[in-house]
Amino acid sequence: MEHMVLINFIDIGLSGAITLILIGFVGGLVSGFIGSGGAFVLTPAMMVLGAPGMVAVASNSCHKFPKAIVGVLKRHKYGQVDVKLGLVMALFAEAGVLFGKHVMTSIRNSFGAVGTDLYVSAIFIVTMAVVGSFMLKDYRKLKAMSDEEQKTQNLTRLAGWVQSMRIPGTMFFSRGAQAEISFLFVIPLGFATGFLSSAIAVGGLIGVPGMIYVLGVPAIMASATEMVIAVATGLGATFLYGLEGAVDIRMAMLILLGSLFGIHIGAIGTTYVKDYEVKLTMAVIMLTVLFSRFFYIPGYLSRMGIMEPLPADTLQVLKWIGDGVMYLALILGAYTVLSALFKGMKRHRERQSVSADETVAD
Repeated sequence: MEHMVLINFIDIGLSGAITLILIGFVGGLVSGFIGSGGAFVLTPAMMVLGAPGMVAVASNSCHKFPKAIVGVLKRHKYGQVDVKLGLVMALFAEAGVLFGKHVMTSIRNSFGAVGTDLYVSAIFIVTMAVVGSFMLKDYRKLKAMSDEEQKTQNLTRLAGWVQSMRIPGTMFFSRGAQAEISFLFVIPLGFATGFLSSAIAVGGLIGVPGMIYVLGVPAIMASATEMVIAVATGLGATFLYGLEGAVDIRMAMLILLGSLFGIHIGAIGTTYVKDYEVKLTMAVIMLTVLFSRFFYIPGYLSRMGIMEPLPADTLQVLKWIGDGVMYLALILGAYTVLSALFKGMKRHRERQSVSADETVAD
């Protein structure tokens, strides 16, 4: 148990608790607005407050699964969850969590807490760059389409090919895709989702696009089904990291408290906006978070002795810039979602008053 001393929890006073609730609120807003995977702002925000990478990932995983349980039950009522696909993916996602946790603890045991900070930041930067660019591309494509074209989007060529493959003894019917799919295609998707969950606590960034573009599941069902996987990966990561003493239950509960309020408001916001606006919001916040993480990398590398030690003043300035950009991403997220909500409500009220005036005129 000698490695337990490497895990430091941050002091949380009153101001720290309020900050965590607010961060949770913004994370919930973004989550509710853009669907599964929206909690990507939470892990880096906890690291800004001083939590080591491993503790931030473990605590974010812990806050995530109770929220996912509520989400699954709610979306299942509307018939949006493909239970069978969710369970098959969840099974392989657990293997990904197990592998990812082994990678994280190996890095921590070899390089200490700063090693996990660098690892989590590097995976964040790569994931945000790939998914953020993809979202921008999707935004441009959707914006150029009419509302009717958006509703009748065809399967991707890849999803069409996956659905046409018949591999005896591996087929199961996916209600979401309305087709038989071989679970051999689900294995890498599930595993990657679980691995990302244990690395940055946000597996939905792979799970949801994977179900849409590879398996041919409609977006609304993909984001609902991902919640089944989030329950499994959140529980698995909480248990495995809990054995390492890395789950800060105080952070998890304060963030959960804030996010439960935020998620409802964010979800209401989506009823007033077009799909491409959601994609743009996601891309902008992701690329801002990515930009913020860049400023911490030189500090981690110099503390690990991989590069020449930098002067303390330089490191402090880089940290300030990184912190500032992260807070900017949180403010940007909150502003975008709330302004979309208020503008939408205003348009809705205007339409109602116009129709009321017409009724009176009749």
